[in-house]
Amino acid sequence: MDNFTFYSPTKYVFGRGVESQAGALTASMVGRKVLLVYGMGSVVKSGLLDRVKKSLDESGVVYHEFGGIKPNPTDDRVYEGIDIVRREGLDGLLAVGGGSAIDTAKAIACGVPYDGDFWDFYAGKKVVETALPVGVVLTIPAAGSEGSGNSVITKIDGMHKISLRTEVALRPKFALMNPELTFTLPPYQTASGIADMMAHIFERYFTMTPEVEITDRVAEGVLTAIVEESPKVMANPEDYEARANIMWSGTLAHNGICGTGRREDWVSHFMEHEISSVYGVTHGAGLAVILPAWMTFMADHNPFKVAQMARRVFGVENHDDQSAALEGISCLKAFFGSLGLPVTFAELGIENPDIELLVKKLHENKGDVIGGYYRLTAAETAEIYRLAL
Repeated sequence: MDNFTFYSPTKYVFGRGVESQAGALTASMVGRKVLLVYGMGSVVKSGLLDRVKKSLDESGVVYHEFGGIKPNPTDDRVYEGIDIVRREGLDGLLAVGGGSAIDTAKAIACGVPYDGDFWDFYAGKKVVETALPVGVVLTIPAAGSEGSGNSVITKIDGMHKISLRTEVALRPKFALMNPELTFTLPPYQTASGIADMMAHIFERYFTMTPEVEITDRVAEGVLTAIVEESPKVMANPEDYEARANIMWSGTLAHNGICGTGRREDWVSHFMEHEISSVYGVTHGAGLAVILPAWMTFMADHNPFKVAQMARRVFGVENHDDQSAALEGISCLKAFFGSLGLPVTFAELGIENPDIELLVKKLHENKGDVIGGYYRLTAAETAEIYRLAL
């Protein structure tokens, strides 16, 4: 196990009706004047936004609305938000929604106090040292952004979808998490969120760091719970207990606890970012296609951890690592399929993906050789994309 520092300062308030605390927590932890960031309309139609605004009003919090944030959020909205916050002299941000709203709020939060272009942080030119505080009312369990210091934004010029990771600066001050707010999510969005949170665990689980049994077992426990609870959610969208377990899984998958003491991978996410950047697909659905392809490549090149996952999560009994890995991959694909997720490019709606373009953009953004579990060149990432055909 490697040396590590684990810092997770977010205050999680979990359960029925907790969104009513938005005003008090914003006033005490974020500020008295905030930018209210939200998505494409579901928070409005459900009445959630009105309840949040009522809570803010009762606590004396002044807010400026900033809605219409789309999936795979883009830099133009970030620049727009930065201008509003500076012009109005706002103290912080409250994001109501899922990963797109939260990631946009975080990008604005680090951009406001910075003299240069916020994209410098995402391009790796600068490190985020200070940011405005961010609070969250979570509606979609998937990205885990409510508990992480991460944010993903797409730069429209060149369609570069880049993730930013910070240890401290961009972790939300609080996250209000009511599983009831997820009851009305469409099945495909629920399933895509499940794939996303599993991917967050896999990116940490697949490591060459030895002797990490405790975090292996934590990761495997959350994965096993997701596999067991997901069918309940899909069968009965208003099963509160199943929704609660899935919602908390999304947070544990990405708040860093599963990555302590180990080197992480993240290639599957990098590869999917290029797919959703170029083709505009749902991130979790793209991951359901890439993850089995990446694991299939590893079955031939470095099967150990894939085989371990297969045995411990899916109960595979084969003693040969390569065979166990392949059987585990089949189980994972069957699980994704049972949720209505695609596992090939064609099922994702991309009949003839431009693999050359995907590989070119991937390595332009991430370097000539990528990966922590297995070092991959452009020729090898192209092979993984082809395995997803």
